[in-house]
Amino acid sequence: MRRTAFLIAGAAALGVLAGTITGYAVQYHREPTPLPPLAQQKVAAPQPQAMSDATTKRSINANRWHKADEELAKKLVEVPGGTRDSFSGPVSPDAFSADYFVEPAGGLGGLGRKIKRIATARWNEGDRDFVEIHLLQFRDRNGAEDFYSGVLEYMPEGKHAGNSGKEFPGAPADYGHMWISEMRQKPGYHPMRLSRVLVRQGDIVMSVEWTNNRGDVDEKALVELAKRQMERL
Repeated sequence: MRRTAFLIAGAAALGVLAGTITGYAVQYHREPTPLPPLAQQKVAAPQPQAMSDATTKRSINANRWHKADEELAKKLVEVPGGTRDSFSGPVSPDAFSADYFVEPAGGLGGLGRKIKRIATARWNEGDRDFVEIHLLQFRDRNGAEDFYSGVLEYMPEGKHAGNSGKEFPGAPADYGHMWISEMRQKPGYHPMRLSRVLVRQGDIVMSVEWTNNRGDVDEKALVELAKRQMERL
């Protein structure tokens, strides 16, 4: 009886082993089954476009912006109709530095790590007035305060405003400042006057710059524009 039981158990084990070997043999001769694709392997995204009369910085560099960048850009005041060389949208810190600073390599310096996103609007009104608005959002309030304080330090220098300016009437004390430079004139060039409003609000610094190449800046228009931009924030 015991011997019969051993024989039956051995036969069962051999049967399982033979079935496993057969299964491997069959599988060996089959084509491998491809694995399912990873989720979101192909994420829908706009394709960059070649430069033409119809493209913008955004369409040329379609994948360089995050959707959150658009939210900051939506806070920009609308570019007035009939203006020239206008632009409105997100700007990378590198592009901002290259266009904004005399020494782009230094650029935002240590603040570059604190910048979260930047949005810019610019336009020309005729051939005399040139307007630029920058919204710089930092990763925290400290970054915004450092940038704001740095601008307050260098604006009185002669190559900038050349004066200490005054508090901006549309912002709380110590959170807004404005400057209008003295008229600058060189032989062979139109007289030029620079003006700027700087406001810090939370983690965002707003900069509104208005340059006139006939030596005349409308302070009332500058203040009204800066207040409209503050309302959008």
